[in-house]
Amino acid sequence: MTTTKIAFIGAGSVVFTQGLLADLFAFEELKGGVHIALHDIDAERLATAEGAARHIAAHLGAAPRITAHADRGAALDGAAFVINIVQVGMRESTRTDFEIPARYGVRQTIGDTLGAGGVFRALRTFPLLRSLGEDIAELCPDAWLLNYTNPMAMNVQYLAQATGLSRVVGLCHSVYWTMRDLSELVDVPYEEVNYHAAGVNHQAWVLRFEHQGENLYPRLDALVEQDAQLRRRVRIDMYRRLGHYPTETSEHSSEYVPWYLGHASEVERLRLPVGAYLGIVDDNVAQYEKTREALLAGTPLDVAGTMEYAPQVVHSIVTGTPRTIYGNVPNRGLIANLPAGGTVEVPCLVDASGVQPTAVGELPPQCAALNRTYLSMNDLVVRAALEDDPRHIRHALMTDPATAAALPVERIWQLCDDMVRAHRDLLQPGLRAELGS
Repeated sequence: MTTTKIAFIGAGSVVFTQGLLADLFAFEELKGGVHIALHDIDAERLATAEGAARHIAAHLGAAPRITAHADRGAALDGAAFVINIVQVGMRESTRTDFEIPARYGVRQTIGDTLGAGGVFRALRTFPLLRSLGEDIAELCPDAWLLNYTNPMAMNVQYLAQATGLSRVVGLCHSVYWTMRDLSELVDVPYEEVNYHAAGVNHQAWVLRFEHQGENLYPRLDALVEQDAQLRRRVRIDMYRRLGHYPTETSEHSSEYVPWYLGHASEVERLRLPVGAYLGIVDDNVAQYEKTREALLAGTPLDVAGTMEYAPQVVHSIVTGTPRTIYGNVPNRGLIANLPAGGTVEVPCLVDASGVQPTAVGELPPQCAALNRTYLSMNDLVVRAALEDDPRHIRHALMTDPATAAALPVERIWQLCDDMVRAHRDLLQPGLRAELGS
């Protein structure tokens, strides 16, 4: 029997690793004949991930081979799937991503996709992605690289253009959970809802929302009209004005447009939790420590699935079971009115032949307009790295809607210098220049 090797890169993100493994081992066909190869550069976190993996496998009656590797090459060698969940810089860099912009009066809620936080998270991740791509090309060239690391769209575009890998798909749960939440809101079982969405990661749009042939948007409209508290959500506000519901939380959605975070009155009206992600990061660290302590004490761990896409992709490719997921892939004719080469989020068919993106056609023009700004900003960040041009970092933040709404251009350049100085050691050498204002 052929063993399927699945390499987890950044397995020390233990909470996420646990959820993915619980999902994997929930499939009967993946309880055996699977090699889980864990890699992390932090020895303690790697040991914790290995312990958690063994506990989850035993709890779910699975019998995989589990190995832990400080050397990434050993984890990748012969892998059929590579799951990337690395966060370069960890909590310290994330805190910097919030604290420096805040000194300039720039508000962020999550800071992992656009804005100063997204830009510098990408720039410190790109060197890792380049070397990871080189290793995959050498050690497991036929592997599927399933990326979870944010900023999703920038990272997938960089991987495609810097490494030449073609079996790359970015995975995010935003469409799935949006549709679960919307179904609950209009009181229709999720399993009975038909929907279609497309756009870019964290800013895709629900293009169709139906139940037994009935358009469910009018039901949502009636609820919004009746409930003043619903109208105090950013994505409800965006839906009312744009006509299509966005597929990410209000916290995320507020950062990708110029209308909300730059105005204290809107922050209050829409109850936006500025800096909220720092609390999430602290919670993740606390969850990791709880897991480590439970393993050391020999007490049971919580083993819960997360409904993530990566285990479903693995299952479909290994068993030939067809299913549809939402994936982030280069735009090669998939969305006609978005730039070619940018990363778009579209329905993808998955079976034994792999992940096959489906063409959507054109988005509604108002939705495409916002997505084009998002992708233009992404393109400048990727170009900064590919062309070793530090000016493009500044151009990206000049293009970023929320940053440009908050600061004059001179202050944007000063902010970039401060961010470069703070993250200097994690950036490729050519991007470490401070250019003044």
